[in-house]
Amino acid sequence: MRTELASEPGDADRPNEDFASVGLPASGQGGSVVVLDGVTPPKAGTGCLHSVPWFTARLGGALTELTVSLPDVPLMDALTRAIARTAEAHASTCDLSHPRTPQATVVAARWNPDAVEYLVLSDSALLVESPDGVVTPLLDDRLALLPRSALTTDALVDSTLRNKEGGFFTAAADPSVARRAVTGTLPRRDVRALAALTDGATRWVERFEEGDWTDCFHLMRKEGPQALVDRVRTLERADSARSFPGRGKSHDDATVVYVEF
Repeated sequence: MRTELASEPGDADRPNEDFASVGLPASGQGGSVVVLDGVTPPKAGTGCLHSVPWFTARLGGALTELTVSLPDVPLMDALTRAIARTAEAHASTCDLSHPRTPQATVVAARWNPDAVEYLVLSDSALLVESPDGVVTPLLDDRLALLPRSALTTDALVDSTLRNKEGGFFTAAADPSVARRAVTGTLPRRDVRALAALTDGATRWVERFEEGDWTDCFHLMRKEGPQALVDRVRTLERADSARSFPGRGKSHDDATVVYVEF
């Protein structure tokens, strides 16, 4: 098995708000990948004493432990437990009802000799390659499908769309949000490799349009996850005029985990 991981902050002067892990149980019968993209808080605050990196470390650590220690518990239920555990850790000190309480997107995959289970919540991505080379993106596209006019201000997004029906969902303090995730199970024989990416890395496809998902996967296979991150950074630096509308931050935290069976 080949596993490679690259994670880089968008700004060297700010902490990386992403989280990534690969869990390989001692039994040698499978493994898991967990990738979180922490949502950068607004300047107005979050109602929480803790930073986004604190939150992603807590949630990501809990989800990693649960995917490995409870292999028979579905990923949706593992995420439910991880969110509840994380919320409990700061419920007594923080306002968890605040719409910007620390939160994150989630990608998780877990495999055993028979199956590959997956979960995607919000705008990170999971790419799966079949033995014949077909690359399938597994996405939660609810945010991407919203009209740009609905995303004009943080206040509008928070009041009408964030973690609301008809909008989009992230893992914050409500364990029930796990039921909103895109989930499924694939036969293990149908998966040759997979990759989990935060949106700081997927912009190679989605923002800069340097290639499609298959091209992106082939780049990772040939040159590794760090090469994808490096190419995104080069494109970001070249785009000094911000000629790609809707790109968001000039530089975003970028994380890629690549697993080849």
